[in-house]
Amino acid sequence: MTVTRQSPAVLVWAASGWIALVGNLPLWRELDSLGVLHSAGGPTLALALAGVIAAAVAALLSVVAWRPTLKPLVVALLLLTAATMHFMLRYHVVIDSGMLTNALQTDSRETAALLDAGMLLPMVGAGVLPAWLVWRWPVRLAGWRSQSLRNAGMAVLALAAAAAFVMLSYQPLASAMRNHKQLRYLMNPLNSLYAAGVVASRPFARKGGPMAPLGADAKLAVSSSRPALFVLVLGETGRSGNFGLNGYPRATTPELAALGVASFRNAWSCGTSTAASVPCMFSHLGREAFNARAQDHENLLDVLQHAGLAVLWVDNQAGCKGVCDRVMHVTTQCGAGECPDESLLEGLDERIAALPAERRARGVVVVLHQMGSHGPAYWQRSPPAYKRFAPECRSVNLPDCSPGELLNAYDNSVVYTDHVLAATVRWLKAQQGHDTAMLYVADHGESLGENSLYLHGLPWALAPDVQKHVPWVTWLSGDFERRAGVAMDCLKGRADAPLTHDHLFHSVLGLLQVQTSAYRKDLDAYRGCGAD
Repeated sequence: MTVTRQSPAVLVWAASGWIALVGNLPLWRELDSLGVLHSAGGPTLALALAGVIAAAVAALLSVVAWRPTLKPLVVALLLLTAATMHFMLRYHVVIDSGMLTNALQTDSRETAALLDAGMLLPMVGAGVLPAWLVWRWPVRLAGWRSQSLRNAGMAVLALAAAAAFVMLSYQPLASAMRNHKQLRYLMNPLNSLYAAGVVASRPFARKGGPMAPLGADAKLAVSSSRPALFVLVLGETGRSGNFGLNGYPRATTPELAALGVASFRNAWSCGTSTAASVPCMFSHLGREAFNARAQDHENLLDVLQHAGLAVLWVDNQAGCKGVCDRVMHVTTQCGAGECPDESLLEGLDERIAALPAERRARGVVVVLHQMGSHGPAYWQRSPPAYKRFAPECRSVNLPDCSPGELLNAYDNSVVYTDHVLAATVRWLKAQQGHDTAMLYVADHGESLGENSLYLHGLPWALAPDVQKHVPWVTWLSGDFERRAGVAMDCLKGRADAPLTHDHLFHSVLGLLQVQTSAYRKDLDAYRGCGAD
């Protein structure tokens, strides 16, 4: 039997059409939920949008229609499309550069929580099977000169087709994209390819070489026989509205309430993911300037070291995103399993004792990076003794759980965070010869099914408040209050003061009384409760 080999254009357009129609189920679902497909011009708009996506993908594939590259790249694109389609369908997330950065920096434990049997069907049906057919597809390719001309011709025709589809439904298409900006992040796999280009180009958009120095003039403004011991707990996926301290009707933070901490309930994050928020919140620039920066700078931890303090980062998460690279940093170890957040305190005395003695004599700053309430496996974030609310969701396919079960699993993680923070305060109280304090701030919030959204990481402009509204909790010992000139009673009275991560850099410097030209007192959250 003679097999008829076909032009690569047939393979390119067949794969592009499949990707546009099947791989974009999240886009069609969103258009349906918005009511766009039910309008008079809805079917024409859908046809135009599918045509634009298919033609754009075809134009990209036409450029690589060579014997060594065509099939491998088409297969890779089909698998990528199937994987991103699965996550967009399951969690109602979108794909942008921030989401891609977060995915690239996710560790094996977090990745394992996202991979389950529910991923098998979409990967096989939308990715593996069509990829197998592509690999078996008989293709007729010419010599490199003739194929170059054909590839160029295919690309030009594909771009012309994309332009024609745009003109077919220009007004409704432009209106939909303008009024519903999330749609552009659902155009699969163009969203992923664009995000990859943005991430890859970032190093070239900033000056090369070493980081810009910051706070080299830093020094301690007070001289005390009792050095400070300051613990900054970097929370993970904390929703301010789910903290009992902030008026939540459930008793999720009873231990902290008994300790008389101060909680700012109007605090907002720098980003909607760990990768975006952590470098930003430790920066002196603030969110807008940080995102627009032309060069990377040293951060809060560098300035504290410049002031002569001993700095230690203890991580129970997927790393510090570069923030702790120039200070002493360690990671919790619990064999092959995940460490509970209480492990952050295990051996902490010994770790501090290993820091340089001359720096310890001036003061110690410890950053504890929690696993916190990281999803989607919320039930794994709380040991059995802290599961106050039942039944809880025990699936990573969050839409399978009832809203009550999902909320119970998340709130149990907050109960455990409450215990860990209270244990940190009790540990600080036992530290003789130090003026002690603790500050807890979460990196970002979380969606728990509101408006059918789950997890976090939406672009800032599109993200709901629950992904940006974070808890900010302060505990100061009496000695630290006197040292810093900050009264806890005053802080409790300012619970509704608006704060953002922009305040963190300057607030920590203010509490520790570090003098530097990098400090701005107007962004010191504690300045209003201290002596000017």
